[in-house]
Amino acid sequence: MTDMTTLDVDAVKTFVTIANLKSFTRAAETLGTTQGAISVKLKRLESQLGHRLIERTPRLVRLSAQGAAFLAPAQELLAAHDRAVAALSPVRPRRFSLGIATHVGGAEVPTLLARLHAHDPALTIEVRLEDSRDLLDAFDRGEIDAAIIRREDDRRDGEMLATDHYGWFATPDFVHRAGEPLRLAASSPSCGVLNIATRALSAADIPWTESFLGCGSFAVADAVAAGLATSVFSRRLAPAGTIEVGRRLGLPALPPSEIMLLSALSDAKSRAVLKTIVGAFREHHRMPANRAAEDIQTVTEVVGS
Repeated sequence: MTDMTTLDVDAVKTFVTIANLKSFTRAAETLGTTQGAISVKLKRLESQLGHRLIERTPRLVRLSAQGAAFLAPAQELLAAHDRAVAALSPVRPRRFSLGIATHVGGAEVPTLLARLHAHDPALTIEVRLEDSRDLLDAFDRGEIDAAIIRREDDRRDGEMLATDHYGWFATPDFVHRAGEPLRLAASSPSCGVLNIATRALSAADIPWTESFLGCGSFAVADAVAAGLATSVFSRRLAPAGTIEVGRRLGLPALPPSEIMLLSALSDAKSRAVLKTIVGAFREHHRMPANRAAEDIQTVTEVVGS
């Protein structure tokens, strides 16, 4: 690289995105472009610098030694570029209200929020954690800009982010005696996951009773972890110390559910925010091979019941 080399900011952003996500596919989704386009930009940057920055194999994307050394300065360059542009732009505080269903949001939420902040440090983020039905009503009333929810009934609008799989969870020593109603923990009558569970129980002629009612899924998780009852959770979000008990208790298998992103926003800045949300969420829903194998085993166990 000569002293007169001028770096393309867009190409640098492409490199940083690939480095952070460790995937050309997810980088393309986040940047709203194609894998071919980001490959061309990366090659152009590597040619300018005279170094290979990313090592790519069919199964692995990682930084080269030169890429690792360039990453921090590249991030500083992008931050300085954004500050320079913002310095001459009218200061307009931006707010973004996002609803995340409590039966949906998990380990990806901190990453999602960090990505939103990195995308627009001036953005004020308002997050609501409620049941899917409550968030859907709030979205329809125009109270929130976007919502990540479990698909409700016949609702067909929105963008599908991932598919979630559910199971019956309880403590290892939880006992359900034959002939007695199954003790369920629930958050509210409007909880869609509870409705799925009770419909499945009714179809299988299994009596049930609400033995715990809490405010939100966090309270339900605490009740199940304490051994008070069983309840339905996404396998990603099962409470610590609990196990799936569907097969042992003879409970019906539960259908998978689609996780949807709803938004009516159409301006360029808002669409960019939504792409950031989609990229962060999908990244966490691509499980490592060993984790996927564990879930396949669990699915087989539940279906076998």
